Amino acid sequence: MILKNIRRTTLVAVMLAVAVSFVHAGQAKLDVTGTWNFDVQTDAGSGAPTMTFKQEGEKLTGHYTGTFGEAELTGTVKGNQIDFSFTADFQGTPLTSTYKGTIDSATTMKGTLDISGVGSGTFTAKKK
Repeated sequence: MILKNIRRTTLVAVMLAVAVSFVHAGQAKLDVTGTWNFDVQTDAGSGAPTMTFKQEGEKLTGHYTGTFGEAELTGTVKGNQIDFSFTADFQGTPLTSTYKGTIDSATTMKGTLDISGVGSGTFTAKKK
């Protein structure tokens, strides 16, 4: 009986380890490199910026084009979590927009954004 329980426990542990490795392997393959069309909704209105990303491991760089003009962006991708920000000029005032989200697939993501603590909203995005 004890030997049977040890075998069962060992089998469960091995299955759990395999499952975890598949989850981590799947997350490591998410690469957002490319051009993305965003749909942004804030209290002040909506927008449709374009972001171009280049991902190298967890490091994210890229370019924002939208209501605030153009700006370089930096951030990270860790598993299916994406975080990035950029500072752009809005009518003479520099504003930093910070995006935090979840990559749902190789072509979709969603999340929230904060604009220099004076505005916030949500976003969805699709890869071109």
